[in-house]
Amino acid sequence: MASGISLKELAAELKLAPSTVSRALNDSYEISEATKKKVISMAEKLNYHANPFARSLRENKSKTIAVIIPERINNFFAQVMDGIEEIAQEQGYHLLIYNTHEDLERERKIVNLLLNGRADAIVMSVTSQTSDISHLQKLHDRGLPIIFFDRIRAEIPTTKFITNDYESAYEGTKHLIQQGCKKIALFTLCKDLSISQERKRGYNDAILSEGWEPDPALTLYCTHDEEKNVKLIEELLLSPDRPDGVLTSVEKLAFATYQAVKTTKLRIPSDLKLISFSNSAIAGLLNPSLTTITQPAVTIGNECAKLLIRKLTKPKHYELIDQVITIPSKITVRESTVSL
Repeated sequence: MASGISLKELAAELKLAPSTVSRALNDSYEISEATKKKVISMAEKLNYHANPFARSLRENKSKTIAVIIPERINNFFAQVMDGIEEIAQEQGYHLLIYNTHEDLERERKIVNLLLNGRADAIVMSVTSQTSDISHLQKLHDRGLPIIFFDRIRAEIPTTKFITNDYESAYEGTKHLIQQGCKKIALFTLCKDLSISQERKRGYNDAILSEGWEPDPALTLYCTHDEEKNVKLIEELLLSPDRPDGVLTSVEKLAFATYQAVKTTKLRIPSDLKLISFSNSAIAGLLNPSLTTITQPAVTIGNECAKLLIRKLTKPKHYELIDQVITIPSKITVRESTVSL
């Protein structure tokens, strides 16, 4: 039979009401398993395909998931979006991508826009400026399904996906110690971000585990301006108290470190060993290649999408539980910390 059969025609063939067929195709608990199998079998036989646009209009749903990220330049966020899109497309959803550019006011405007029903659900990583969360609380109070990843806000009672930031920073710092580093610096961003706090805690505990006292001067708080970061790093590397090892909390600070090293007489890894949180595809192509702590970005994106779509398709049967789900990162050792 030619494609394009309607729901009414499918129902007539089955001698069932169109509403019964529709509920069966949507796996409704009101319909018996035997009827569901009968309907699905006939739908396949007659090459029936649901019209997603008509369904969206009937249900007042946009079939859209909004993804809010703080920056595009970080490969981690790009890979999370790929993971979300992979699952969303399979289920007939599409994505709206919003970039806050690390700006809280822009984040607020995006959230207010989404309160008007532009998307059915939200996957979000907050900005480095997000301390006031009243706009996020409003989203949750309105009942719009929201999941946080990476940069989370624990105060909002929903599911959050993170990686093991504390353990990864601890192991990354211990790796530098095992390679002979005695004075290890941490290059990081905002003090208030959950991931920054966890990575600093892991770094500090690794230092303490050696019986050393963490030196506050070796924790360098950088900015979102690349030129400023290169200059800040240069100053530290040229100081009499320079580090011999560096853990960077985001990949752009690793790239800034490579740039800063070029202006000095230092060499990686002989004078300075470097490990970074990074999902960059070019980490292995850098000279020397970069030792990385790689976050499971695509998996995080997949899991966010699966959970949200489950909630959207069966809202009465699934709740977004107030929980934090941790998916571990992986350390890949390359030339920036050891001569291979």
